[in-house]
Amino acid sequence: MVDMVLGIGNTLNGDDGVGCYVARHLEKTGWISLDCGTVPENFTGIVRRERPDLLVLVDAADMHLPPGEYRIIPGNLIEEVGTGTHALPLSHLIDFLAPVAGEILFIGIQPGSLGTGDPLSGKVKRSGDEVIRIIGERRLDSIRVLETGKDMD
Repeated sequence: MVDMVLGIGNTLNGDDGVGCYVARHLEKTGWISLDCGTVPENFTGIVRRERPDLLVLVDAADMHLPPGEYRIIPGNLIEEVGTGTHALPLSHLIDFLAPVAGEILFIGIQPGSLGTGDPLSGKVKRSGDEVIRIIGERRLDSIRVLETGKDMD
């Protein structure tokens, strides 16, 4: 079984780098883990070659929740959340990779600070650490799914 994580974000913009943080800390867990920065489309060749059974994308996402909250974002809600610093919308990336991945999940982590040069905020770093543990332990079903209206007020 091949499992893969793509960490997405800009490490120069505070909490926007949380996806990259997660990817860098999953390297020794048995997952293929790629820190994609702001150009996840540059890593599609690796995904297509590996053909993962499970592909998890992790990125900061504005879900209108308190900083550090994280959710699995279903495909029908991806365009409703702000994912910011990359040129290719994640919905297009997921559509492009769907034929070569068994299952694709997108985990969004609500950012707090997005200031240029800021480090990860404490809340978002702690949430990143929780997501690392959950992914490493393969307990993805323990992550709440984002619900439109209920979560996004």
